[in-house]
Amino acid sequence: MSTANLLRLVLLASIWGGSFLFMRIAAPVLGPAVLIEYRLIFAAGFLAVVGFVMKKPLGWRTHWKHYFILGLFNSAIPFVLFAYAARMLPASVLSVLNATAPMWGALIGAVWQRQMVSGRVLAGLVLGTCGVALLVGLDHASARAGAALAIAAALLASFNYGIASTYAKTAQAVEPFANAHGSMWAAALLTLPLVPLMPSPGSPTMGIMAAAFALGVLCSGVAYLIYYKLIRDVGATSALTVTFLSPLFGILWGVLFLGETVGWHTLAGSAIVIAGTALVTGFKPNFGWLRRTEPV
Repeated sequence: MSTANLLRLVLLASIWGGSFLFMRIAAPVLGPAVLIEYRLIFAAGFLAVVGFVMKKPLGWRTHWKHYFILGLFNSAIPFVLFAYAARMLPASVLSVLNATAPMWGALIGAVWQRQMVSGRVLAGLVLGTCGVALLVGLDHASARAGAALAIAAALLASFNYGIASTYAKTAQAVEPFANAHGSMWAAALLTLPLVPLMPSPGSPTMGIMAAAFALGVLCSGVAYLIYYKLIRDVGATSALTVTFLSPLFGILWGVLFLGETVGWHTLAGSAIVIAGTALVTGFKPNFGWLRRTEPV
């Protein structure tokens, strides 16, 4: 992996870890549906501009059904669920719960293909479950009213990411940029009916709208561009490393900008979840590329 791609990987992890910071700031004021509608429109608009400049066709008439399925499970449902959970749970907890997505993806893939779950995968699932239990069981936020529902929403959001990844592997091949662009527009349309049902509980300030804008343009639009470039340059397996780095930044941003307290259970639970994810996905770190970095 070149130095440039290593920097892109760290940058992507910091951006996706920051998405929970922005949700934690904006969700209590805008509400889940309104915040995510802003996020999706900002992201889709940004990608539309990029697509126009780069002359990348969307192929809406041909792939509209695919965009709606991907947009539903990869954006609309998980984004709203995470925004719902962000009203109560710390950004650090949200980022770690998000890291369970590859575990769900591996489990759903095994069921989809009617394959027996191996001992390694089973051990990873048990380990990941224990990590989540430790993380949320001892966190002070878990004692608040409604916290259990928020935790369930975050885990269900990660489960939907697993569905999306399994579907994407079996769906017809669509150019990666078009996948990101088309699914954002589809997700925006799917989320729109929720807006009148879940109106904003407060009046947004410039800071709140800036957080929503960053969530859409930076954490969705720019992040997807970086992610797909990494997949193209270093492969999907190496790009998967971002899953293990994002919680570290989610915890860091929560401490630095929200004053969240990180206890031993947060660090231990995070490590156990990441270890379980590595087992389930069969991820085997190869640090040889660190000694073979190329100039930027």
